[in-house]
Amino acid sequence: MNNNTEIKKKSFFRGLTGQILIAMFLGATLGIILHNYISHDAAVEFSNKIKMLATIFIRLVQMIISPLVFTTLVVGIAKLGDIKTVGRIGGKALAWFFTASFISLLIGLFYINILQPGVGLKLDHVDMSAASEVTAKTQSLSFENFIAHIVPKSIFEAMATNEILQIVIFSIFFGLAAASLGTSVKPVINALDKMSHIVLKMVNYVMNFAPIGVFGAIAGVFAVRDAEELLITYFKFFGSFLIGISTLWVVLIVVGYIFLKGRMTELLRRITGPVAIAFGTTSSEAVFPKLTEELEEFGVKDKIVSFMLPLGYSFNLDGSMMYMTFASIFIAQFYGVHLDIGTQMVMLLVLMLTSKGIAGVPRASLVVVAATCGMFDIPIEGIAIILPIDHFCDMFRSATNVLGNALATSVVGKWEDGKEMNFDAVDSNN
Repeated sequence: MNNNTEIKKKSFFRGLTGQILIAMFLGATLGIILHNYISHDAAVEFSNKIKMLATIFIRLVQMIISPLVFTTLVVGIAKLGDIKTVGRIGGKALAWFFTASFISLLIGLFYINILQPGVGLKLDHVDMSAASEVTAKTQSLSFENFIAHIVPKSIFEAMATNEILQIVIFSIFFGLAAASLGTSVKPVINALDKMSHIVLKMVNYVMNFAPIGVFGAIAGVFAVRDAEELLITYFKFFGSFLIGISTLWVVLIVVGYIFLKGRMTELLRRITGPVAIAFGTTSSEAVFPKLTEELEEFGVKDKIVSFMLPLGYSFNLDGSMMYMTFASIFIAQFYGVHLDIGTQMVMLLVLMLTSKGIAGVPRASLVVVAATCGMFDIPIEGIAIILPIDHFCDMFRSATNVLGNALATSVVGKWEDGKEMNFDAVDSNN
C-alpha cells in the first residue's frame, strides 16, 4: 500500500500538473524575495525580462491555435455530414453557452449586492492614468462592430491575428462545402485530418515548456507587486470575488455530476493540468490545444470537440462573465452611483451581448466593464481602481473559463454521442 502511494506521489510530481504547481511555488518565492530585497526599478527590469518566459510559451501556443482550429473543425464538420446536424449541435451549444453566461452574471450580481465591497471603500494614490490603455479600446466595442467583426475579410488575416471566431465562421462554410461534395474531396479531408494529428503532436512538445512559462509569469508579478499589501487593501473586494467564483465552481461541478454522473470525477482529473496552466499564465487561450487533446482522450468525439471548443472560447467565458457584473457594480458602489435592480438587470443583458465580441482581446473583461460603465453613467476611469488587483482575479477567472468550456463540450458530447462515449457502462460501475 505504501509502495503504491509512493509511486503515485512520484508520478504526480513528474507529471505536468505537479511540475506546474512546483513552478508556481518557486516563481512566487523568487518574486517575493526579490521584491523585498532589491530596488523597485531593478524589480521592474527583472519582471520585464522573466515574463519573457511566459510570453514565449503563450506565443508557442498561439502559433498552433489557428491551424488546429481550422483543420479539426473542417474535419469535424465533414464527418458530421450535413447542415442539419451542424445546426442541431450548434443550437445545443449556444443554448448551453447563453444559459451558463446568464447564471454566471447572476452570481456576480447576487454577491456584489449582498456583500457590497465597494461601499465606503477608501483608496489613496489610485493611478487613474493606468486605465487609459483599457478605456481607449472601448470606443470600438459596439454591437454593430461585433456583427461586422464576426465575418473575416480574409482567412489569412484571421489566422495571422488568431481571431478564433472568424476562423470558426470560415471553417464552418469550408467544412459544409466539403461535405456536400461527397467522396471526391476525401483526399483533402484526409490530408487535413493528418495535419490536425501533426499539430496535436506539436502540442505535446509545446506543453513541456509550460512549467517554465508559468514560473516566469508568477515570478514577474510577485517581483513588482506587494501581494500582501494589495490583498489587505483589497481584502473585501478580493474576498467577495473569491466567494462568488467559488460558488460558480460549485454550480458548474454540481451540474457536471448531474449530466455526466461518475465520469465528472475523471473529467476534473483530466483538466487539472490545463486549469493550472490557465491559472498560472492568466490565459485560457494558452490551454486550448491541450484541452482539445484531453477532451478527446476523455471520450468526447473529435468532431464534437473541434466544433464546441472554438465556439466556447468565443461565447462561453463563465469566469469572465461573473467578474464583469461584479466589477461594474463595484465601481458604481465606490463612486456612490445608485443602480436599482431593474437597471442592474438591463446591465446584465447588455453584458450578455457585448461580452461576446471581445474574444482574444487583451484584458477583455476590463474592456467590457469600461464600456458598460460608460453606458450607465458610471465613471469609466474607475477601471483604475481594480487594475492593481485584476491580475490575481484574472488567474481565477481564466481557470474557471477552462472548466466551463470543458464541461460544456463534454455534456454536448454526451447528448450527441453518449453510447460511443460509453457513459452508461462507466456509470453502472459507479
